[in-house]
Amino acid sequence: MEDPESEGAAPPPGLSSLLPPREFLRSRKGQLLLAESVLSFIIFICYIASLAASFMMAPLLEFLLALFLFFAYASKLNEKFKGVHWPLADFLRCVTAAIIYFAISIAAVSKYSDGASKAAGVFGFAATIVFAVDFYITFNDLVTFLKQGSSDSPEGRKTEDEDSDSDSD
Repeated sequence: MEDPESEGAAPPPGLSSLLPPREFLRSRKGQLLLAESVLSFIIFICYIASLAASFMMAPLLEFLLALFLFFAYASKLNEKFKGVHWPLADFLRCVTAAIIYFAISIAAVSKYSDGASKAAGVFGFAATIVFAVDFYITFNDLVTFLKQGSSDSPEGRKTEDEDSDSDSD
């Protein structure tokens, strides 16, 4: 009797169908989004357990946004929904998250004396660095994309038309 796994048959559907593909998990974007999600969740839990519970909303929102983008990129929603400018939305999310995490981490470390607030502040500084790396990489991708788009702009076509007109004279 042959083993169905040896024939290259697909595994039965289940929880594994909800997991993102390995290629995405190995990509730089996948690893950054996963790190952002994990750090945001840890910071959220730390703020819940601390005296600085008023700061818990920012990590919760960042966790949900990072998780949404993680699964959106993993399931290639960015290719299906062309109306949304995904790199720009991701860039703005990363910039605002880095600024917010930096600000609330300083406040949590300096104003509150309990251990959970200090831990949330330290993880917040780590999240600031991860979000800053992500927005730097996303910014470079965005600039490259915009430079490619500027060659198709009307200004680029005008100079080509003027050159061809002067050559025909």
